[in-house]
Amino acid sequence: MRLTTASRYAVQALARLPPGAWGRAREIAGAASLPDPFLGKVLSQLVKAGLARSVKGPRGGYSLARAPGEITLLDIIEAVDGPIRAESAGVSPGGATALDRRLQAACDGAAEMLREWLAEVTLAVLAKGK
Repeated sequence: MRLTTASRYAVQALARLPPGAWGRAREIAGAASLPDPFLGKVLSQLVKAGLARSVKGPRGGYSLARAPGEITLLDIIEAVDGPIRAESAGVSPGGATALDRRLQAACDGAAEMLREWLAEVTLAVLAKGK
């Protein structure tokens, strides 16, 4: 599995938000050495997914919407990159052979195992020792 830049930034940003505390995007970006504009987009996706909250204004910022132990790596990745799914390349929907279907089933099984594993890894574990 290859983690996208957006997912990596999302993990780093959420790890910088202590439960109950608020952080400004600029401060989070500075603490994690991330580019401001791209981080803003990532934070918006995390808010939309219910992993973070945001308040606008001079005293606004971002905070965790749930405890770090309740936010999984699967939640974060799927919030910014979409659902993890398996796709075998080059098979048209109507032209799948028996071998193509077995290959797709194997890929689907691998994707499900990955989803299950990522669902076990929490932000609390990832953020230890920031």
